[in-house]
Amino acid sequence: MTAQPEFAPSGPEQLPPTARRWDVVVLGGGDPGDPFAAAHGVAVKPLIPLAGQPMALYVLQALRACPEVGKVAYVGPVPAGGEHLIDLRVTDHGTLLGNLEVGVAALRLPEDQRTAAGTERVGPERVMVITADIPMLSAAMLSELLRSAPDAGLVYPVVRREACERAYPGVKRTYARLKDGTFTGGNLFLIDAALVGQFLPRLREVLAARKQPLKLAALIGPLVLLRMLTGQLSIVQLQERVGEILGVKARALVTPHAAVGTDIDKDADLELAARVLEAAGASRTGQNGPA
Repeated sequence: MTAQPEFAPSGPEQLPPTARRWDVVVLGGGDPGDPFAAAHGVAVKPLIPLAGQPMALYVLQALRACPEVGKVAYVGPVPAGGEHLIDLRVTDHGTLLGNLEVGVAALRLPEDQRTAAGTERVGPERVMVITADIPMLSAAMLSELLRSAPDAGLVYPVVRREACERAYPGVKRTYARLKDGTFTGGNLFLIDAALVGQFLPRLREVLAARKQPLKLAALIGPLVLLRMLTGQLSIVQLQERVGEILGVKARALVTPHAAVGTDIDKDADLELAARVLEAAGASRTGQNGPA
């Protein structure tokens, strides 16, 4: 029986699956001085070769095979072989939030006015933002996640530790202990494109304060911070506080798919991904029969 995504409860409302198509921003840029990328002879991490092709190409292929995906904007240097898989090429602005902002803006501007200043923005209501370093993600996983997405201005998938360790024994991830369990964050999120300008300034404040405990406590609230540090904060409490801070309706989506939370940061991750992709390829070959 296939495991189903879990919603963090938010009161009596029911959250039906959605059949909409999502435009996508792929974050394919990176730090030019990244030693991991440099060790593999490429400019940015998503271009690192994996089982015969750039890591980012697996992400683009999964997106294009997912029926819920519409336009794809790629921020950063496009991997070889990926040119026909994207609709918009966007210049890397050097930071995650900067790239998110320009990627969403590119999708929302009219086709013939994408570089014009001061143009009224039109386009998708909601957008998926995804990093280009999660090559084990499949189209089927994406499809299930998107069809299960609750209606909120910000949806952030998380994965239970048990799901990660069951799918990829020995994998090293960063986890947060909450009242509901221990989770790792996903490497994609879903947003209302019209609200990006509203919550980005506040999000920048939070990220800037993440290494300053007193400032972070002032932003998040000392009681919430204490509960989070002691594992007494629930997902519902956390998503409500995030929504209050950013000024948007925020929801967590617990997904059973470990690939959502497993990005490639070191050689051990590359080796894991190579094994997983090889096994997936062998499985497809076996199902299709000999050529």
